[in-house]
Amino acid sequence: MIKGGTRLGSQVCQTEVIVIKSSDGFDDLRCGGAAMVPVGQAKDAAAVIDPAFADGTALGKRYTDAGGNEVLVTKPGAGSLSLGDVPLALKDAKPLPASD
Repeated sequence: MIKGGTRLGSQVCQTEVIVIKSSDGFDDLRCGGAAMVPVGQAKDAAAVIDPAFADGTALGKRYTDAGGNEVLVTKPGAGSLSLGDVPLALKDAKPLPASD
Protein backbone atom coordinates (compact mmCIF):
# COMPACT_ATOMS: atom_id res chain seq x y z
CA MET A 1 0.00 0.00 0.00
CA ILE A 2 1.21 3.47 -0.88
CA LYS A 3 0.77 5.83 2.09
CA GLY A 4 -0.30 9.48 2.12
CA GLY A 5 2.65 11.88 1.91
CA THR A 6 4.73 9.54 -0.25
CA ARG A 7 6.57 11.27 -3.11
CA LEU A 8 6.79 9.23 -6.31
CA GLY A 9 8.43 9.75 -9.69
CA SER A 10 7.78 8.30 -13.11
CA GLN A 11 10.29 5.96 -14.73
CA VAL A 12 9.36 7.10 -18.26
CA CYS A 13 8.97 10.88 -18.03
CA GLN A 14 9.49 13.86 -15.70
CA THR A 15 6.22 13.43 -13.74
CA GLU A 16 6.44 13.55 -9.94
CA VAL A 17 3.49 13.30 -7.53
CA ILE A 18 2.75 13.35 -3.83
CA VAL A 19 0.05 11.03 -2.49
CA ILE A 20 -2.73 13.02 -0.76
CA LYS A 21 -5.19 10.23 0.11
CA SER A 22 -4.77 6.47 -0.14
CA SER A 23 -6.72 3.32 0.70
CA ASP A 24 -5.78 -0.35 1.12
CA GLY A 25 -6.06 -1.05 -2.63
CA PHE A 26 -3.76 1.81 -3.64
CA ASP A 27 -0.59 -0.09 -4.50
CA ASP A 28 -0.06 -0.08 -8.28
CA LEU A 29 0.29 3.60 -9.23
CA ARG A 30 1.68 3.99 -12.74
CA CYS A 31 2.69 6.81 -15.03
CA GLY A 32 2.99 6.26 -18.76
CA GLY A 33 2.18 2.58 -18.16
CA ALA A 34 5.22 1.96 -15.92
CA ALA A 35 5.21 1.62 -12.13
CA MET A 36 6.13 4.78 -10.23
CA VAL A 37 9.08 4.67 -7.83
CA PRO A 38 10.01 6.75 -4.77
CA VAL A 39 11.67 10.05 -5.73
CA GLY A 40 15.44 9.57 -5.76
CA GLN A 41 15.29 5.82 -6.43
CA ALA A 42 17.01 4.48 -9.54
CA LYS A 43 14.79 4.28 -12.61
CA ASP A 44 14.62 1.50 -15.20
CA ALA A 45 16.55 2.89 -18.19
CA ALA A 46 14.73 0.52 -20.57
CA ALA A 47 11.23 1.73 -19.57
CA VAL A 48 9.29 3.62 -22.27
CA ILE A 49 5.92 5.38 -22.34
CA ASP A 50 2.99 3.19 -23.34
CA PRO A 51 1.13 5.13 -26.11
CA ALA A 52 -2.17 4.31 -24.37
CA PHE A 53 -0.95 6.28 -21.32
CA ALA A 54 0.70 9.28 -23.00
CA ASP A 55 -1.84 12.06 -22.35
CA GLY A 56 0.45 13.88 -19.90
CA THR A 57 -0.03 15.38 -16.45
CA ALA A 58 -0.64 18.98 -15.40
CA LEU A 59 1.32 20.82 -12.70
CA GLY A 60 -0.62 21.45 -9.50
CA LYS A 61 -3.60 19.32 -10.54
CA ARG A 62 -5.09 16.51 -8.47
CA TYR A 63 -5.93 13.13 -9.95
CA THR A 64 -8.33 10.62 -8.34
CA ASP A 65 -9.84 7.19 -8.81
CA ALA A 66 -13.24 5.71 -7.90
CA GLY A 67 -11.85 4.49 -4.55
CA GLY A 68 -11.14 8.03 -3.30
CA ASN A 69 -7.38 7.82 -3.75
CA GLU A 70 -5.82 11.14 -4.70
CA VAL A 71 -2.42 12.38 -5.90
CA LEU A 72 -1.11 15.90 -6.54
CA VAL A 73 1.23 16.50 -9.49
CA THR A 74 4.34 18.39 -8.31
CA LYS A 75 6.22 18.08 -11.61
CA PRO A 76 4.41 17.56 -14.96
CA GLY A 77 5.40 15.11 -17.67
CA ALA A 78 4.33 13.29 -20.83
CA GLY A 79 2.90 10.15 -19.20
CA SER A 80 -0.62 9.88 -17.80
CA LEU A 81 -1.43 8.47 -14.36
CA SER A 82 -3.23 5.19 -13.74
CA LEU A 83 -3.94 2.68 -11.02
CA GLY A 84 -2.98 -0.52 -12.77
CA ASP A 85 -4.60 -0.24 -16.21
CA VAL A 86 -7.37 2.13 -15.02
CA PRO A 87 -6.61 5.82 -15.79
CA LEU A 88 -6.90 8.33 -12.95
CA ALA A 89 -9.32 11.21 -13.55
CA LEU A 90 -8.48 14.88 -13.25
CA LYS A 91 -10.27 16.15 -10.14
CA ASP A 92 -12.65 19.02 -10.81
CA ALA A 93 -12.24 22.23 -8.84
CA LYS A 94 -14.95 22.99 -6.32
CA PRO A 95 -17.04 25.96 -7.41
CA LEU A 96 -16.76 29.02 -5.20
CA PRO A 97 -19.94 30.35 -3.62
CA ALA A 98 -21.57 33.28 -5.35
CA SER A 99 -20.87 36.64 -3.80
CA ASP A 100 -23.91 38.78 -4.41
